[in-house]
Amino acid sequence: MRLISLVNAALVIVVLFFLVFERDSLFSFAGRAEAEASPEVASESGEVVDVDQATIGVVAVRSTAREIDSAVLLRGQTKANRQVEVLAETTSTVISEPKRKGTFVEAGDLLCELDPGTRPASLAEAKAAKLEAQSRIPEAEARLEEAHARVAEAEINLTAANKLSDSGFGSETRRISSEAAMRTAEAGIKTAEAGLEATRAGIEAATAEVKAAEREIDRQTIKAPFKGLLESDTAELGSLMQPGALCATVIQLDPIKLVGFVPETEVNRIIVGTEATAQLVTGLQVSGRVTFLSRSADETTRTFEVEITVPNPELAIRDGQTADIRISAAGAKAHFLPQSALTLSNNGQLGVRTIGQSNVVDFQPVVLLRDTAEGVWVGGLPETVDIIVIGQEFVTRGVTVEPTYREASK
Repeated sequence: MRLISLVNAALVIVVLFFLVFERDSLFSFAGRAEAEASPEVASESGEVVDVDQATIGVVAVRSTAREIDSAVLLRGQTKANRQVEVLAETTSTVISEPKRKGTFVEAGDLLCELDPGTRPASLAEAKAAKLEAQSRIPEAEARLEEAHARVAEAEINLTAANKLSDSGFGSETRRISSEAAMRTAEAGIKTAEAGLEATRAGIEAATAEVKAAEREIDRQTIKAPFKGLLESDTAELGSLMQPGALCATVIQLDPIKLVGFVPETEVNRIIVGTEATAQLVTGLQVSGRVTFLSRSADETTRTFEVEITVPNPELAIRDGQTADIRISAAGAKAHFLPQSALTLSNNGQLGVRTIGQSNVVDFQPVVLLRDTAEGVWVGGLPETVDIIVIGQEFVTRGVTVEPTYREASK
């Protein structure tokens, strides 16, 4: 056994010796020398070409740019066009049967009716006070007319007293008495005017009391503010309502809104009134128009809120569903390529390798516009360009290639 091991070791040493020190002789013995000695080989066409100058074969497509709709893609959610919590404005007990959530209501439909209590009596009392105040107006106006008449009489007496006093036929005492009567009559006018104004103020106060009583009675019937459906039950029969207590929640789902947030880099591409489409998580496809674009960015995300109004006559769209939104924007020229055609430059820049004059490879950066299951739409390339789609990872800029062209993707 030891003899066989020694023989094997000797053979290994001999083989290693020839591989290291007599490599050329060994390859010559194996027939390798003839292959290495000839720098020329025959090509597939039968022509003899220099191995050092042989080109690399790649597959390329001649792509022509096409017009595409460069849409803005967002992820958002549906939102009710209107939603309001209808609250009580006064204190009373509910005397109406409740309506159940999911019930459709029209604008003005009764939601909750409250016990009026003594409010009708208060209204009648306020109206009576108003009538009483209005009845005092003629009396106050008569007093004012009487005061004006007294002033006119006092003025005549004063004029006569002055003339008699000047001619020596009247005493000074009479003139002074006439002046005092004149001042008393003028004071009577002011008193009558104040009384008339007080009467008018009383009428206004009584009118305000009537309106307040009528308003308090109106608060006993709580109605739907718009057409929609109940998101909650109305207040139960017999429950005590306080100001601010919830009667019902009403939402409007037709039309419905799609709400998303646009990055600041894309906001200038959206115009109010632009068409938009969306796909809900249920698979439902909907379409509408942009009706709102915020002018102020969110402080945290630096995004702008956008709203799209969508018809929803069948109420198939619910509030709060997730939606993939696509807003139409200005079209752009783009090339459609397989994703595998994309590569990176030494600087990590995304692009494609193209074939220029004399079949020399070049690298051109691209902008990714849209990603689909079939391929990608890219921009930033010339109108027509030859793009390497197979073998681009094995060549670099400046290398001469031998391209094989295939038909571009539709």
